[in-house]
Amino acid sequence: MIPRYSRPEMVSIWEPQQRYRYWFEIEALACEAMAQQGIIPKEAALAIRNGAPATFDVARIDAIEQVTRHDVIAFLTYLSEEIGEEARFLHQGMTSSDVLDTCLSLQLREAGGLLIAGLERVLTALKKRAYEHKDTVTIGRSHGIHAEPTTFGLKLASFYAEMQRNLQRLQTAREEISTCMISGAVGTFANIAPAIETYVAEKLGLKAEPVSSQVIPRDRHAVFFAALATLASSVERIAVEIRHLQRTEVLEAEEFFSKGQKGSSAMPHKRNPVLSENLTGLARLVRSYALPAFENVALWHERDISHSAVERVIGPDATIAMDFMLHRLAGIIENLVIYPERMKENMDRLGGLVFSQRVLLALTQRGVSREEAYALVQRNAMKAWEENKDFLSELLADADVVAALPEAELRPLFDLTYHTQQVDTIFRRVFGE
Repeated sequence: MIPRYSRPEMVSIWEPQQRYRYWFEIEALACEAMAQQGIIPKEAALAIRNGAPATFDVARIDAIEQVTRHDVIAFLTYLSEEIGEEARFLHQGMTSSDVLDTCLSLQLREAGGLLIAGLERVLTALKKRAYEHKDTVTIGRSHGIHAEPTTFGLKLASFYAEMQRNLQRLQTAREEISTCMISGAVGTFANIAPAIETYVAEKLGLKAEPVSSQVIPRDRHAVFFAALATLASSVERIAVEIRHLQRTEVLEAEEFFSKGQKGSSAMPHKRNPVLSENLTGLARLVRSYALPAFENVALWHERDISHSAVERVIGPDATIAMDFMLHRLAGIIENLVIYPERMKENMDRLGGLVFSQRVLLALTQRGVSREEAYALVQRNAMKAWEENKDFLSELLADADVVAALPEAELRPLFDLTYHTQQVDTIFRRVFGE
C-alpha cells in the first residue's frame, strides 16, 4: 500500500507501468546490440522496438503470471502477444536477473536523484536560516542542562555540515548502485557477448558490472540503504532538537502553526511539534531497512532469491519515506518560528552560571591551582543554583575569589561577545564564505 504522505514523483518510479518500461528498454537495447553484432536480424530488433505498446497491460501480465508463476516469463509472454513472431529474439542468452537487477539499478538511481534534490532543498533552507541567526545568542546545552552560550546560527550550521556529509554519501551510493548486468545465467557470458552488456550499459547511462554471478553483488545495495539510514538519523537529530526547543518550558523555537490548524481534539490551546515527531518515527522505519539490505549480501553460491522479496519492499518503502522526510524537513526549517527574546530569557535563568568556565580559567591564570580554582567557583555556583542567587554577586562577596581576581577583572568575564567571537571563523569553515 502506498502511504498517503508519498510524493507522486517518487511513487511513479516504483509503479508497475514504469517497471515494465524499464524491463522493455533493457530487452530492446539488448536486441539492438545483438542486431549490430549480426546475432539477430536488424528487422527483428526494429520490430521489437516499434511493437511495444504505449501502455503496458498490467492486468494481462498479472494474469499470465498467475499461470507461469514467474514474473519475467509472464512479461516476455505478454510481449510475444503484442509484438508477434519477432518476439522470439527477445531475451537471447539472458537470465531474469539481467533484467531485474538492471531495472533495480535504474530505479534506485532515479530515486537517488530525487533524494539528492530533496537534500539540496534542506541544505538551502539550513544555510539561509543559519545566516539569518548567525549572531542570535542562545544557550548551549549538554545533557539537556545549560552549558555555555552559543548562537542559533551555529546550531543550524552544524546541521548543514552534517547534511553536506550525507549528500556526499548519497551521491557516492547512487554512483555505486548505477551498474548494469547482462551476462547470462551465472554471469559467464556463455550465451551472450560482453559487448551486449557494454552497449546496454552505455545507453542506460550505467556502468557494466565488472563481475556478476547471477546477480549484481548486493554489497552495492547495502551501501545505498545504509546511506539512507544515516540520512534518516540526521533528519531525526534536527527533528529532536526542534521538539525540545518547542517544549513549553523552553519555547525558543516552534513549528509554524497555520491558520485553522488544530493541536488537540480535547485541548484547544495545544500547539504540538507533530511534523518533527512524524519525522522521528519515520527515521526509525528507514533505519530498519538497512539491516535486511546487509543480510541480502550473503546469497547461496551464484544466487538465490532470498533477497528478492526483501527488495520489493525496502526499495519503494525506504525511498518514498525518505523523499517525504526531506521535503517535510525543508518545510519545517523554512517556516520555523524562532524566539530570540525567549532565548535570552532562558539564558539568564541561572543568574550568570554559564560564565563559570571563564572564571575558572581566569583564576588559574592568576596563579591559583586548577583544583582550588574549581572549588572556589563551584561553591559559589552551587549557592547561586540552589538559592537562586546572582553568580557574579556571590563571587564578588567571596574574599578568596576577589583576593585572586579583583572586581575590575571579574566583571568583564561575564561578557557574552567572548563566546561568539569565533562564529565567523566557524561559518567560513562550514560555508566557505
